Amino acid sequence: MTTIAFIASVLLGVAFLLAGGSKLAAGQAWPAQAQGLGAPPIAIPTLPWIELVVGAALVVQVMPPLPEIAALALLLSFTWLIARRLREGKRPPCACFGAWSAKPIGTSHLVRNGALILLGLISLGA
Repeated sequence: MTTIAFIASVLLGVAFLLAGGSKLAAGQAWPAQAQGLGAPPIAIPTLPWIELVVGAALVVQVMPPLPEIAALALLLSFTWLIARRLREGKRPPCACFGAWSAKPIGTSHLVRNGALILLGLISLGA
């Protein structure tokens, strides 16, 4: 792994750790926001924990490239969900980073996810 790929992986891991941790810190507010965004009900209780595991694996470089692939799959899913809501004309609060991102979704969320996806691709050495 190159130095740039390593840095990208760690940065992406930190983003996932922040996302998972902030969801847990938001308590019951986060599940309600996730539901409003249209997240699948089965994913809502487990997503913060999945983000924490993926984030930790990215930061400490456990079993590459599996965490990078998992992060990209999650980011693509999140981006698809946000784009779908925007296409429907709906702008529920983003539940992406718990209370830190409680403002309505918009194109800036797609741009942010695009930057995170780019980090994921770089971390794969692409």
